[in-house]
Amino acid sequence: MLTPEDLEFLRRPLHGFLTVAGGPVRPVWFEATDDGAVQLFTPRESPKVRRLENDSRASILVAAPVGERERWVSVSGRVTVEPDGAHELAARLGGRYWDLEDADHADALAGIQTLDLVRLVIRPEKVSRYSM
Repeated sequence: MLTPEDLEFLRRPLHGFLTVAGGPVRPVWFEATDDGAVQLFTPRESPKVRRLENDSRASILVAAPVGERERWVSVSGRVTVEPDGAHELAARLGGRYWDLEDADHADALAGIQTLDLVRLVIRPEKVSRYSM
């Protein structure tokens, strides 16, 4: 359901805005996978994981930054909570979003790696997009 153009856009270091049923919108790091899913990591004990246990629906919206032509992609679907791969994902995304040569960023990523993380995988059921 994600087009090659969507995947190219989603592979940029942009923030996604995640909404899970019954929860607030949260900015997140994310990764679009080759098979068209969207994945992110979070601590196992986070409120979003508890909410997803009750209702597995979620959506993520990604928009182009100020200064670019208006463009966005929204992905909605069911989420699975995966026990594996979260630390590797965090390491990849840390390198994508931060300059890890910066000691503060490297230390922050090292702190994230000490957490009990899970991987959230959104399988698209609906994709919406807009581009000027």
